[in-house]
Amino acid sequence: MDYRIVWTVTALEDLRDLVRYIAADDRATARRFGDRMIKRIEGLAGFPRIGRKVPEYQNDLIREVILTPYRLIYEVDDDGSVISVLRIWHCARGEPELGR
Repeated sequence: MDYRIVWTVTALEDLRDLVRYIAADDRATARRFGDRMIKRIEGLAGFPRIGRKVPEYQNDLIREVILTPYRLIYEVDDDGSVISVLRIWHCARGEPELGR
């Protein structure tokens, strides 16, 4: 059974801000970028633990996949079969702020 994907407000703002930033130079590239991020997150539904544990947190439920140069950070809820997308974080920004 696939997990349901839920985006937090913060993660949606991250994606929106990135797409808007890229769109200032090239709208088509921005659309492809956004679609690629969403597709990567949707791919987690069948394999929620495919990402590694976020090293800074060492919590088995907080995981990430890398889509260079971004870290797509999410939390797994096995009881509810839900993946909550927490942040899209640029790798150069250091430790991710999860705001939890």
